[in-house]
Amino acid sequence: MRIFLFLIGLTLFIGCKAQKDISEVNPEKYAKSIKPQSMKNKLYTFASDEFEGRDTGKPGQKKAAEFLKNYYQSIGVNSPLGDDDYYQDIPSSFFNDKLPDSENVVAYIEGDGSTNEVLVLSAHYDHIGVKGDQIYNGADDDGSGTIAILEIAQAFKEALNDGYRPRRSIVFLHVTAEEKGLLGSLYYSKNPIFPIEQTVANLNIDMIGRVDDAHKNNPNYIYLIGSDRLSTELHEISETTNDKYVKMDLDYKYNDKDDPNRFYYRSDHYNFAKFDIPVIFYFNGTHEDYHQPTDTPDKINYELLARRAQLIFYTAWEVANREERPYVDKPTQK
Repeated sequence: MRIFLFLIGLTLFIGCKAQKDISEVNPEKYAKSIKPQSMKNKLYTFASDEFEGRDTGKPGQKKAAEFLKNYYQSIGVNSPLGDDDYYQDIPSSFFNDKLPDSENVVAYIEGDGSTNEVLVLSAHYDHIGVKGDQIYNGADDDGSGTIAILEIAQAFKEALNDGYRPRRSIVFLHVTAEEKGLLGSLYYSKNPIFPIEQTVANLNIDMIGRVDDAHKNNPNYIYLIGSDRLSTELHEISETTNDKYVKMDLDYKYNDKDDPNRFYYRSDHYNFAKFDIPVIFYFNGTHEDYHQPTDTPDKINYELLARRAQLIFYTAWEVANREERPYVDKPTQK
């Protein structure tokens, strides 16, 4: 009996020991795990000819989905769908039978149980496939965002391995059919794995591996779109986090409501913003290789890609672990 009671006590001790106070750890330790060479290795595979441009429903997109699933399994990041099912299946009927069946890829790190809220990090993993005899690899669009999420997930997993579980659950959402009209994220917003009302924010990453013409002389930048559209508080969190850790030039040119490009409406965050979920869209701007077969991994600035991913990691860390969710002071829904 004494041995039995000792084992119970030891188990409880280990369990308590395993879960540490996340407010006491410096996230810089885990941000350092986001490394240029690691990102380069992944992107040279993900944006290779083997994946045939990742066109929605085509074999290349299926290979890309399998690549993502295998990666999450390899680092021990689970799926909220249960067992080894990382695919949120989207039937052809959702696409009005104009596209084959496809799937979003979903992984997550469960929160500490103090709240049922979730933070969603998103990037689209599809591209435009093959045209004629040319493969459109989409290294920047959006291989860069896809790989960034993989690295961020690994950083959070390393913190978890050390006993630091985030306050809120973090969902790593790789959406399909963005190039067809934001359809993968639309499907998720209509069929959320976690209720929309429990989603505190969406950090969306779409093209963060290049430098546009406007910043050739100052590549230490990133465009932020939407950060203050719904929540002044999320914008302030983003600014403060950047000032503390990364000190990148945050460019809000495309956040202007009169921006003729209307980028705020053109990536997957918008399907969250429609529900008054605060969003930030991270973007490097367009370049001559946008939607061209020349968008290849050799043109990515991997040092810059890693710094941008670190900024997003720090912002996600803050949003996931603060006491209250970002307050929506400018809702669109009345």
